[in-house]
Amino acid sequence: MTYSKLALTLSLPALTLASCAQANSGESSDMTVAAGDGSATMTTDIVAEFDQPWAIEFAPGTDMIFVTEKAGTMKFVDTATGNVGDVTGVPEVAFGGQGGFGDVAFLESEAGETIDGRTIYLSWAEMGSGETRGAVVGKGSLTCSGESACAIEGLEVIWRQAPKVSGRGHYSHRITFAPDESYMFVASGDRQKLEPAQDNTNTIGTIVRLNLDGSAADGNPFADEGGVTAEIWSYGHRNILGIDWDADGRLWEVEHGPGGGDELNLVAEGANYGWPTRSYGNHYNGDPITDHSEDDGFTKPAIHWTPVIAPGDMIIYKGDMFDAWKGDALIAGLRSEALVQVDLDGETATEAARHEVGGRLRSVEEGPDGSIWVVEDGSEGRLIKLSM
Repeated sequence: MTYSKLALTLSLPALTLASCAQANSGESSDMTVAAGDGSATMTTDIVAEFDQPWAIEFAPGTDMIFVTEKAGTMKFVDTATGNVGDVTGVPEVAFGGQGGFGDVAFLESEAGETIDGRTIYLSWAEMGSGETRGAVVGKGSLTCSGESACAIEGLEVIWRQAPKVSGRGHYSHRITFAPDESYMFVASGDRQKLEPAQDNTNTIGTIVRLNLDGSAADGNPFADEGGVTAEIWSYGHRNILGIDWDADGRLWEVEHGPGGGDELNLVAEGANYGWPTRSYGNHYNGDPITDHSEDDGFTKPAIHWTPVIAPGDMIIYKGDMFDAWKGDALIAGLRSEALVQVDLDGETATEAARHEVGGRLRSVEEGPDGSIWVVEDGSEGRLIKLSM
């Protein structure tokens, strides 16, 4: 295993300030990383700074990267010019604990030089009755005018996690689309409630497969049971924070274990991944959880980590700039404070390297030129570009 560490030089001042986001210019450094059978020099550039960023996503066909901030604001960076702008028309979010603004997603089929009128999908934590909360997904239309302003119009909730429960943790609410955009998949965390992840009368602790309008997709494994059960694609999950497709159309997800036992899973239709009945970790109070066994009837992780890496997000790299990494999973690590590189070989997975490119890494995204972008967690989370 290779560990690459970056020493950042933070000597140049910020040149541009837009709202709570700060755009930087000129802060860069080089580091040596493993690349196939040899090594290569990777350049890191500090691009901007955000307040508790949660998700980053390029609008396909453009140089604009959109950033959700957990407290309920949204920004974008025109990476060609360095301009930072605000997005209006965002939803009111239930901010607190692990909750707030979540993911942002676009359709590749709408790629183009102009951004006006394209569909935008968002997830966030929503208040319910009393002190209950739950994850939701909304759909709207994005328009941008000038260099520093975009707006979401017609935003409406198209899917709700069911039921809303007390507490402020484990929403998951990552969004991905099938490669042909026939379906939307949403990660729905266990909300720290444990046993509902094994009870399919709810969508807690599941991945759901939906039509693009948020309705349950035909052909789901429990479609005949109706209700929210008809939305479920897989279950027995804990807190999924990264989800992506490999080049062969397989869906992978990475999720937090309890005290140990973070997992990378190959997602299969109707599969039960065991939480909370089986885990390679223990409860936070030290109480044991039975490890997986070959005959336990649950789907096993492709790889698991103890001590944990605390994943914040994941992509499967498809670009050419880091050619030796093509097809590898790149996981933004929070506790590990590294970009964790995992080699995927068919349905097997092996950790290949950890690249220390910042602090606690919340999210990771691939740029249109094959560069890799990460954003740090926290009140001064830096957006960092990695390039060869």
